[in-house]
Amino acid sequence: MADIRSTLLARARGLGPERQALIHPGWQRHVVPAGVTLAMAGLFVYSLDRFGFSFARIWNGLEQLGYIVSFMLPPDAKGNFPAFAKALGETVAIALLGTLLGAILAFPLSLLAARNVMTSRIVQFMSRRLFDGVRGIDTLIWALIYVNVVGLGPFAGVLAIASSDMAGFAKVYSEAMEATERNASEGVRSTGGNRWDEIAFGLLPQVMPVLISQILYFFESNTRSATIIGIVGAGGIGLFLSDTIRTGEWQQVSVIILMILVVVSVIDLISTRLRFAIIGKRG
Repeated sequence: MADIRSTLLARARGLGPERQALIHPGWQRHVVPAGVTLAMAGLFVYSLDRFGFSFARIWNGLEQLGYIVSFMLPPDAKGNFPAFAKALGETVAIALLGTLLGAILAFPLSLLAARNVMTSRIVQFMSRRLFDGVRGIDTLIWALIYVNVVGLGPFAGVLAIASSDMAGFAKVYSEAMEATERNASEGVRSTGGNRWDEIAFGLLPQVMPVLISQILYFFESNTRSATIIGIVGAGGIGLFLSDTIRTGEWQQVSVIILMILVVVSVIDLISTRLRFAIIGKRG
């Protein structure tokens, strides 16, 4: 074994610096991963101690959760089912309008961030940082902002979802554009097309299935988000959910939760089938 190791090291000395580094990596390549691992482990242990992690508290919490679940049974809307259904329909509408508005506004912005569309590196960099900044603000925060700007109601919810999704869509769009083949765009240019013709006929046909698939996915996710933002007054079923929890009407809470689960499941099923119909099944 020692002879084999000596032979390999002797051969490695005759290689270039790059290949020698692959065979005998420097200590920096070991220290950095080890340091990051230790730092994460230390943060994990500190968080457990700082936040008072305790299995006893978890057990007591599970016991309390069992009591709450027992209060939810059997589900009973107590005559409020039509109002719940109307509010849930409003939630779905908020999610749909917010998603479509964000998707539409994101497209021109994504052109500024795609490397194969925008030649200015400064514009690309600033656009991507803008997307990161907007995406860093949660939809619930946007809802709180717009409730104070345009008032209570579903309009604030639509604007909140659109603002949050606009940056997310723009990032996804730009990355999808950068992953396209240049042959189609070069073919359009060879026939005398201008820059906009390249985008319309060479770029868009390649990315459109991905864009539609992402819009459907965001819509399904935003249906759940629209439920949460209703709690702060941005319309939808969230306000009913918050009020029934606050007043201890647990049987009505269970009805609302079941309604949300059914609607989200139906939307997820429909969007999944539409995605498969657009991009085809993989695997």
